[in-house]
Amino acid sequence: MIVSVRDRDGAPRGIPVVPVDAVGAEERAAFFAKRSIKAASKLDLLYLAIRMMDLTTLEGADTPARVRQMCRKALQPAAPALTESLDKLPGFRPIPSVAAVCVYPLLVPHAVKVLEGSGVHVASVATSFPSGQASLKTRLLDVREAVENGADEIDMVINRGAFLAGDYQQVFDEIAAVRDACGAAHLKVILETGELGTLDNVRFASDLAIAAGAHFIKTSTGKIVPAATPPVTLVMLQAIADHQARTGEKIGMKPAGGIRTAKQSIQYLCMLYETLGPDWMHPELYRFGASALLNDVLRQVYRQYTGRYYYDKGYSLD
Repeated sequence: MIVSVRDRDGAPRGIPVVPVDAVGAEERAAFFAKRSIKAASKLDLLYLAIRMMDLTTLEGADTPARVRQMCRKALQPAAPALTESLDKLPGFRPIPSVAAVCVYPLLVPHAVKVLEGSGVHVASVATSFPSGQASLKTRLLDVREAVENGADEIDMVINRGAFLAGDYQQVFDEIAAVRDACGAAHLKVILETGELGTLDNVRFASDLAIAAGAHFIKTSTGKIVPAATPPVTLVMLQAIADHQARTGEKIGMKPAGGIRTAKQSIQYLCMLYETLGPDWMHPELYRFGASALLNDVLRQVYRQYTGRYYYDKGYSLD
């Protein structure tokens, strides 16, 4: 089956509907939870997980001071006391910065001021996040304001109501319009998979978002349960793999929400490597949207060097 849509120039485009073997996807995803990783490789994967993290603060009570604090944490993820302890360890490698900080559009200038020149990206959830329930005109203004303020990544959420009603042309048009409004900024398209109902829908929403111009596809806003799950992530990775095989284009992936432990992050990285290969083992093509994950990864880094855990008060409570 092919779903036909028209691109912004009016040219017809056919998007295949690829059925998903839900049982097979769940069995395959569960397989990665049983992987055994060598200690040396585990430390490398923990460092890579930190480099792939997007730290996020998306609360109604967010303030410029809170954003500046999160940006300082993005630059130096380990708390000062933990950093001092780690620095004394033989062979210790400095903890890297995370990939990005994600904030609301009005708070972008405060993040830019702290992070400018650091290599840490400033992302903003535009398009009336998280519901997306606003006119397209309003959502595009949201995007343009975030980009003008200095965001170099935009996270948008698709119109789930239109998708579930079968109005794929509207979903395609809105993603394409946001991509245009992004200019040079990268666009992450959030599918909000917890509201899509089936893995078949997750697969088609992935293909639709990629066809409409997404640089990244992302599972969730973090406001809906379930958020990222291994089967959903595997289906989205396979959509990216199939697109790359057809076109040569590399699309990024961001599982968000629900990944809270270092062990889970390593399982996701094993899934990434075996589905998309080594080219995707990089922050420019894979991210974790999981602020709560950072402390557990730091705990495991310390344990890898020392064989024991650092005391809990040595970690940030953000």
